[in-house]
Amino acid sequence: MGARPNLPKAAPVIRALDTAGMARTIVHTGQHYDDAMSASLIRALGMPEPDVNLGVGSGSHAQQTAAVLTAIEPVLIERSPALVVVYGDVNSTLAAALAAAKLGIPVAHVEAGLRSHDPAMPEEINRRLVDHLSTLRLVTSPDAWENLRTEGLADDGSIDVGNPMIDSLVHMQRDQDLDRRRADLLALLGIEADYLLATIHRPSNVDDLQQAGAVLRLLETLGARLPVVLPLHPRSQRTLGSAQTLPGVHVIEPLAYPDFLAMLAGARVVLTDSGGVQEETSFLGIPCVTVRSTTERPVTITLGTNRLSTLDDASAEIDAVLAAPRPDPAVIPLWDGRAGERIAAALTGWLDRRAAHD
Repeated sequence: MGARPNLPKAAPVIRALDTAGMARTIVHTGQHYDDAMSASLIRALGMPEPDVNLGVGSGSHAQQTAAVLTAIEPVLIERSPALVVVYGDVNSTLAAALAAAKLGIPVAHVEAGLRSHDPAMPEEINRRLVDHLSTLRLVTSPDAWENLRTEGLADDGSIDVGNPMIDSLVHMQRDQDLDRRRADLLALLGIEADYLLATIHRPSNVDDLQQAGAVLRLLETLGARLPVVLPLHPRSQRTLGSAQTLPGVHVIEPLAYPDFLAMLAGARVVLTDSGGVQEETSFLGIPCVTVRSTTERPVTITLGTNRLSTLDDASAEIDAVLAAPRPDPAVIPLWDGRAGERIAAALTGWLDRRAAHD
Protein backbone atom coordinates (compact mmCIF):
# COMPACT_ATOMS: atom_id res chain seq x y z
CA MET A 1 0.00 0.00 0.00
CA GLY A 2 1.21 3.51 -0.64
CA ALA A 3 -1.44 6.23 -0.75
CA ARG A 4 -4.29 7.30 1.52
CA PRO A 5 -7.03 5.64 -0.61
CA ASN A 6 -5.28 2.26 -0.24
CA LEU A 7 -5.46 2.23 3.56
CA PRO A 8 -9.21 1.76 4.21
CA LYS A 9 -9.20 -0.96 1.55
CA ALA A 10 -6.25 -2.77 3.13
CA ALA A 11 -7.33 -2.53 6.79
CA PRO A 12 -10.24 -5.03 6.67
CA VAL A 13 -8.16 -7.48 4.61
CA ILE A 14 -5.31 -7.34 7.12
CA ARG A 15 -7.74 -7.90 10.01
CA ALA A 16 -9.26 -10.91 8.27
CA LEU A 17 -5.86 -12.40 7.41
CA ASP A 18 -4.76 -11.99 11.02
CA THR A 19 -7.94 -13.69 12.22
CA ALA A 20 -7.20 -16.55 9.83
CA GLY A 21 -3.66 -16.84 11.22
CA MET A 22 -2.04 -16.07 7.88
CA ALA A 23 1.55 -14.84 8.00
CA ARG A 24 1.83 -11.48 6.27
CA THR A 25 4.14 -8.52 5.80
CA ILE A 26 2.76 -4.99 5.39
CA VAL A 27 4.80 -2.79 3.06
CA HIS A 28 4.05 0.94 2.94
CA THR A 29 5.78 2.61 0.01
CA GLY A 30 5.54 6.10 1.52
CA GLN A 31 3.89 7.59 -1.59
CA HIS A 32 1.68 9.51 0.86
CA TYR A 33 3.87 10.24 3.83
CA ASP A 34 2.65 13.09 6.04
CA ASP A 35 0.62 12.42 9.17
CA ALA A 36 -2.69 13.74 7.83
CA MET A 37 -2.49 11.62 4.67
CA SER A 38 -1.11 8.39 6.12
CA ALA A 39 -0.09 7.84 9.74
CA SER A 40 -3.24 9.30 11.31
CA LEU A 41 -5.39 7.12 9.05
CA ILE A 42 -3.43 4.00 9.99
CA ARG A 43 -4.10 4.82 13.64
CA ALA A 44 -7.79 5.57 13.06
CA LEU A 45 -8.30 2.28 11.23
CA GLY A 46 -6.62 0.32 14.00
CA MET A 47 -4.08 -1.06 11.55
CA PRO A 48 -0.74 -2.49 12.63
CA GLU A 49 2.25 -0.33 11.86
CA PRO A 50 3.80 -1.32 8.51
CA ASP A 51 6.60 -3.87 8.75
CA VAL A 52 8.48 -2.01 6.03
CA ASN A 53 8.25 1.65 4.99
CA LEU A 54 10.05 2.41 1.74
CA GLY A 55 9.79 6.19 2.18
CA VAL A 56 9.73 6.98 -1.54
CA GLY A 57 7.94 10.33 -1.09
CA SER A 58 6.67 12.54 -3.87
CA GLY A 59 7.86 13.08 -7.43
CA SER A 60 6.69 12.82 -11.01
CA HIS A 61 4.82 9.70 -12.07
CA ALA A 62 7.99 8.26 -13.59
CA GLN A 63 10.13 9.16 -10.57
CA GLN A 64 7.67 7.74 -8.07
CA THR A 65 7.07 4.53 -10.00
CA ALA A 66 10.81 4.01 -10.49
CA ALA A 67 11.53 4.71 -6.82
CA VAL A 68 9.01 2.09 -5.66
CA LEU A 69 10.30 -0.43 -8.20
CA THR A 70 13.86 0.04 -6.99
CA ALA A 71 13.02 0.05 -3.29
CA ILE A 72 10.57 -2.86 -3.18
CA GLU A 73 12.58 -5.37 -5.22
CA PRO A 74 15.09 -6.20 -2.44
CA VAL A 75 12.22 -6.49 0.06
CA LEU A 76 10.50 -9.04 -2.17
CA ILE A 77 13.72 -10.96 -2.67
CA GLU A 78 14.47 -11.02 1.07
CA ARG A 79 10.94 -11.86 2.24
CA SER A 80 10.12 -14.23 -0.65
CA PRO A 81 6.34 -14.01 -0.32
CA ALA A 82 4.03 -16.60 -1.86
CA LEU A 83 1.70 -13.80 -3.02
CA VAL A 84 1.78 -9.99 -3.27
CA VAL A 85 -1.49 -8.12 -2.68
CA VAL A 86 -1.89 -4.63 -4.14
CA TYR A 87 -4.75 -2.15 -3.83
CA GLY A 88 -6.34 0.35 -6.17
CA ASP A 89 -4.60 2.20 -8.98
CA VAL A 90 -1.87 4.51 -7.67
CA ASN A 91 1.77 4.51 -8.80
CA SER A 92 2.72 2.27 -5.88
CA THR A 93 0.16 -0.29 -7.05
CA LEU A 94 1.69 -0.57 -10.50
CA ALA A 95 5.30 -0.53 -9.30
CA ALA A 96 4.77 -3.23 -6.67
CA ALA A 97 2.85 -5.44 -9.12
CA LEU A 98 5.50 -5.02 -11.80
CA ALA A 99 8.37 -5.76 -9.41
CA ALA A 100 6.61 -8.91 -8.16
CA ALA A 101 5.71 -10.12 -11.65
CA LYS A 102 9.30 -9.73 -12.86
CA LEU A 103 10.44 -11.84 -9.90
CA GLY A 104 7.87 -14.52 -10.70
CA ILE A 105 5.77 -13.79 -7.61
CA PRO A 106 1.98 -14.01 -8.15
CA VAL A 107 0.00 -10.79 -7.68
CA ALA A 108 -3.54 -10.27 -6.34
CA HIS A 109 -5.22 -6.99 -7.27
CA VAL A 110 -7.96 -5.62 -5.03
CA GLU A 111 -10.35 -3.41 -7.09
CA ALA A 112 -9.80 -5.25 -10.34
CA GLY A 113 -11.74 -4.32 -13.47
CA LEU A 114 -12.48 -0.67 -12.71
CA ARG A 115 -12.10 1.52 -15.79
CA SER A 116 -12.76 5.18 -16.52
CA HIS A 117 -11.94 4.67 -20.24
CA ASP A 118 -10.00 7.94 -20.00
CA PRO A 119 -6.39 7.35 -21.08
CA ALA A 120 -5.43 10.82 -19.86
CA MET A 121 -5.84 9.62 -16.26
CA PRO A 122 -2.58 8.11 -14.93
CA GLU A 123 -4.68 5.86 -12.70
CA GLU A 124 -6.35 4.34 -15.76
CA ILE A 125 -2.97 3.26 -17.12
CA ASN A 126 -2.03 1.81 -13.74
CA ARG A 127 -5.21 -0.17 -13.19
CA ARG A 128 -5.21 -1.68 -16.69
CA LEU A 129 -1.60 -2.82 -16.44
CA VAL A 130 -1.99 -4.20 -12.93
CA ASP A 131 -4.98 -6.33 -13.92
CA HIS A 132 -2.96 -7.88 -16.73
CA LEU A 133 -0.03 -8.55 -14.40
CA SER A 134 -2.24 -10.20 -11.77
CA THR A 135 -2.94 -13.85 -11.13
CA LEU A 136 -5.90 -13.04 -8.89
CA ARG A 137 -8.26 -10.18 -9.72
CA LEU A 138 -10.53 -9.35 -6.79
CA VAL A 139 -13.63 -7.60 -8.13
CA THR A 140 -15.34 -5.00 -5.96
CA SER A 141 -18.12 -3.83 -8.28
CA PRO A 142 -20.50 -5.57 -10.71
CA ASP A 143 -19.75 -3.19 -13.60
CA ALA A 144 -16.10 -4.31 -13.57
CA TRP A 145 -16.97 -7.63 -15.14
CA GLU A 146 -17.75 -6.16 -18.55
CA ASN A 147 -14.32 -4.53 -18.60
CA LEU A 148 -12.62 -7.78 -17.62
CA ARG A 149 -14.55 -9.68 -20.31
CA THR A 150 -13.55 -7.14 -22.94
CA GLU A 151 -9.88 -7.60 -21.97
CA GLY A 152 -10.06 -11.40 -21.76
CA LEU A 153 -9.66 -11.45 -17.99
CA ALA A 154 -13.08 -12.71 -16.83
CA ASP A 155 -11.69 -16.15 -15.95
CA ASP A 156 -11.22 -18.26 -12.83
CA GLY A 157 -8.66 -15.76 -11.58
CA SER A 158 -11.34 -13.05 -11.25
CA ILE A 159 -13.47 -13.32 -8.10
CA ASP A 160 -16.40 -11.27 -6.73
CA VAL A 161 -15.50 -10.03 -3.25
CA GLY A 162 -17.27 -6.70 -2.66
CA ASN A 163 -15.83 -3.38 -1.60
CA PRO A 164 -13.45 -3.37 1.40
CA MET A 165 -13.63 0.42 1.66
CA ILE A 166 -17.23 -0.03 2.76
CA ASP A 167 -15.97 -2.41 5.47
CA SER A 168 -13.88 0.42 6.88
CA LEU A 169 -16.80 2.82 6.72
CA VAL A 170 -19.03 0.34 8.59
CA HIS A 171 -16.22 -0.21 11.11
CA MET A 172 -16.02 3.53 11.76
CA GLN A 173 -19.79 3.85 12.10
CA ARG A 174 -19.74 1.14 14.73
CA ASP A 175 -16.62 2.15 16.68
CA GLN A 176 -16.63 5.97 16.45
CA ASP A 177 -19.20 8.53 17.58
CA LEU A 178 -19.52 10.19 14.19
CA ASP A 179 -22.44 12.38 15.26
CA ARG A 180 -20.42 13.88 18.10
CA ARG A 181 -17.39 14.40 15.86
CA ARG A 182 -19.54 16.20 13.29
CA ALA A 183 -21.23 18.38 15.91
CA ASP A 184 -17.84 19.42 17.31
CA LEU A 185 -16.47 20.29 13.88
CA LEU A 186 -19.54 22.26 12.84
CA ALA A 187 -19.46 24.19 16.11
CA LEU A 188 -15.83 25.15 15.47
CA LEU A 189 -16.77 26.33 11.97
CA GLY A 190 -19.89 28.16 13.15
CA ILE A 191 -22.18 26.15 10.84
CA GLU A 192 -25.69 25.50 12.17
CA ALA A 193 -27.61 24.32 9.10
CA ASP A 194 -27.12 22.27 5.94
CA TYR A 195 -23.66 22.37 4.38
CA LEU A 196 -21.86 21.21 1.25
CA LEU A 197 -18.69 19.15 1.65
CA ALA A 198 -16.14 19.57 -1.18
CA THR A 199 -13.04 17.51 -1.97
CA ILE A 200 -11.08 18.60 -5.04
CA HIS A 201 -7.59 17.30 -5.76
CA ARG A 202 -7.38 15.75 -9.26
CA PRO A 203 -4.55 17.19 -11.37
CA SER A 204 -7.06 17.93 -14.13
CA ASN A 205 -8.92 20.23 -11.72
CA VAL A 206 -6.16 21.77 -9.60
CA ASP A 207 -2.91 21.74 -11.60
CA ASP A 208 -4.31 23.61 -14.59
CA LEU A 209 -4.72 27.27 -13.62
CA GLN A 210 -7.73 27.78 -15.89
CA GLN A 211 -9.54 24.79 -14.38
CA ALA A 212 -8.57 25.83 -10.86
CA GLY A 213 -10.05 29.25 -11.57
CA ALA A 214 -13.30 27.58 -12.60
CA VAL A 215 -13.27 25.58 -9.35
CA LEU A 216 -12.85 28.81 -7.35
CA ARG A 217 -15.72 30.48 -9.20
CA LEU A 218 -17.92 27.46 -8.55
CA LEU A 219 -17.06 27.47 -4.84
CA GLU A 220 -17.87 31.17 -4.66
CA THR A 221 -21.27 30.56 -6.28
CA LEU A 222 -22.04 27.65 -3.96
CA GLY A 223 -20.88 29.51 -0.87
CA ALA A 224 -23.61 32.08 -1.49
CA ARG A 225 -26.24 29.31 -1.23
CA LEU A 226 -25.07 27.21 1.70
CA PRO A 227 -21.89 26.83 3.75
CA VAL A 228 -19.11 25.00 1.90
CA VAL A 229 -16.56 22.96 3.87
CA LEU A 230 -13.37 22.35 1.90
CA PRO A 231 -10.69 20.12 3.46
CA LEU A 232 -7.78 21.13 1.26
CA HIS A 233 -5.54 18.38 -0.08
CA PRO A 234 -1.84 19.38 -0.02
CA ARG A 235 -1.59 19.22 -3.81
CA SER A 236 -4.50 21.70 -4.09
CA GLN A 237 -3.07 24.35 -1.77
CA ARG A 238 -1.15 26.24 -4.45
CA THR A 239 -4.09 26.87 -6.77
CA LEU A 240 -7.11 26.64 -4.44
CA GLY A 241 -5.68 28.15 -1.26
CA SER A 242 -7.33 31.50 -2.03
CA ALA A 243 -10.72 29.84 -1.52
CA GLN A 244 -10.33 30.73 2.16
CA THR A 245 -11.14 34.34 1.23
CA LEU A 246 -14.46 33.43 -0.42
CA PRO A 247 -17.65 34.21 1.52
CA GLY A 248 -19.34 31.08 2.80
CA VAL A 249 -16.35 28.82 2.09
CA HIS A 250 -14.60 27.23 5.08
CA VAL A 251 -11.13 25.97 4.09
CA ILE A 252 -9.72 23.49 6.62
CA GLU A 253 -6.79 21.10 6.90
CA PRO A 254 -7.26 17.52 5.65
CA LEU A 255 -9.46 15.72 8.16
CA ALA A 256 -8.69 12.56 10.08
CA TYR A 257 -10.60 9.66 8.56
CA PRO A 258 -13.33 9.42 11.27
CA ASP A 259 -13.86 13.19 11.10
CA PHE A 260 -14.09 13.12 7.32
CA LEU A 261 -16.66 10.30 7.42
CA ALA A 262 -18.61 12.22 10.06
CA MET A 263 -18.76 15.29 7.82
CA LEU A 264 -19.56 13.16 4.77
CA ALA A 265 -22.45 11.41 6.52
CA GLY A 266 -24.02 14.74 7.55
CA ALA A 267 -23.58 16.68 4.31
CA ARG A 268 -26.59 17.85 2.33
CA VAL A 269 -24.58 17.34 -0.86
CA VAL A 270 -20.97 16.51 -1.74
CA LEU A 271 -18.88 18.00 -4.53
CA THR A 272 -15.88 15.82 -5.38
CA ASP A 273 -13.45 14.49 -7.94
CA SER A 274 -12.44 11.54 -5.72
CA GLY A 275 -13.14 7.92 -6.58
CA GLY A 276 -13.64 6.67 -3.04
CA VAL A 277 -15.99 9.49 -2.07
CA GLN A 278 -18.34 8.45 -4.89
CA GLU A 279 -18.56 5.02 -3.25
CA GLU A 280 -18.94 6.24 0.31
CA THR A 281 -21.69 8.75 -0.52
CA SER A 282 -23.66 6.10 -2.43
CA PHE A 283 -23.50 3.71 0.52
CA LEU A 284 -24.56 6.49 2.91
CA GLY A 285 -27.30 7.90 0.66
CA ILE A 286 -25.65 11.33 0.33
CA PRO A 287 -26.13 13.08 -3.05
CA CYS A 288 -22.79 13.48 -4.82
CA VAL A 289 -21.81 15.62 -7.81
CA THR A 290 -18.52 14.46 -9.32
CA VAL A 291 -16.70 17.06 -11.40
CA ARG A 292 -15.06 14.74 -13.89
CA SER A 293 -15.86 13.73 -17.45
CA THR A 294 -15.70 10.00 -16.63
CA THR A 295 -15.79 7.71 -13.64
CA GLU A 296 -14.25 4.29 -13.07
CA ARG A 297 -17.12 3.63 -10.65
CA PRO A 298 -20.23 3.80 -12.85
CA VAL A 299 -22.15 1.65 -10.37
CA THR A 300 -22.35 4.76 -8.16
CA ILE A 301 -24.37 6.38 -10.94
CA THR A 302 -26.53 3.44 -12.01
CA LEU A 303 -27.28 2.15 -8.49
CA GLY A 304 -26.06 4.98 -6.26
CA THR A 305 -26.41 8.66 -5.54
CA ASN A 306 -23.68 10.00 -7.81
CA ARG A 307 -23.91 12.15 -10.95
CA LEU A 308 -21.13 13.36 -13.26
CA SER A 309 -20.84 17.02 -14.18
CA THR A 310 -18.57 19.54 -15.78
CA LEU A 311 -17.43 22.45 -13.63
CA ASP A 312 -19.67 24.75 -15.69
CA ASP A 313 -22.75 22.63 -15.03
CA ALA A 314 -22.05 21.66 -11.43
CA SER A 315 -23.94 24.61 -9.93
CA ALA A 316 -27.12 23.62 -11.77
CA GLU A 317 -26.63 19.98 -10.78
CA ILE A 318 -26.35 20.96 -7.13
CA ASP A 319 -29.46 23.13 -7.44
CA ALA A 320 -31.30 20.05 -8.73
CA VAL A 321 -30.01 17.99 -5.80
CA LEU A 322 -31.11 20.61 -3.28
CA ALA A 323 -34.58 20.74 -4.82
CA ALA A 324 -35.03 16.96 -4.68
CA PRO A 325 -35.81 14.69 -1.72
CA ARG A 326 -32.82 13.06 -0.05
CA PRO A 327 -32.03 9.74 -1.74
CA ASP A 328 -31.99 6.39 0.01
CA PRO A 329 -28.68 4.63 0.59
CA ALA A 330 -27.70 2.50 -2.39
CA VAL A 331 -27.95 -1.29 -2.33
CA ILE A 332 -24.94 -2.54 -4.28
CA PRO A 333 -24.12 -6.27 -4.35
CA LEU A 334 -21.58 -7.35 -1.68
CA TRP A 335 -21.12 -3.82 -0.30
CA ASP A 336 -22.05 -5.22 3.10
CA GLY A 337 -19.07 -4.71 5.38
CA ARG A 338 -17.69 -8.24 4.87
CA ALA A 339 -15.52 -7.83 1.79
CA GLY A 340 -12.31 -8.15 3.82
CA GLU A 341 -13.37 -11.62 4.94
CA ARG A 342 -14.14 -12.68 1.38
CA ILE A 343 -10.81 -11.30 0.12
CA ALA A 344 -8.90 -13.14 2.86
CA ALA A 345 -10.79 -16.34 2.01
CA ALA A 346 -9.94 -15.93 -1.68
CA LEU A 347 -6.25 -15.39 -0.88
CA THR A 348 -5.94 -18.27 1.58
CA GLY A 349 -7.96 -20.56 -0.69
CA TRP A 350 -5.67 -19.83 -3.61
CA LEU A 351 -2.57 -20.42 -1.48
CA ASP A 352 -4.00 -23.72 -0.19
CA ARG A 353 -4.76 -24.91 -3.72
CA ARG A 354 -1.30 -23.92 -4.89
CA ALA A 355 0.33 -25.77 -1.97
CA ALA A 356 -1.75 -28.88 -2.70
CA HIS A 357 -0.79 -28.74 -6.38
CA ASP A 358 2.91 -28.30 -5.56
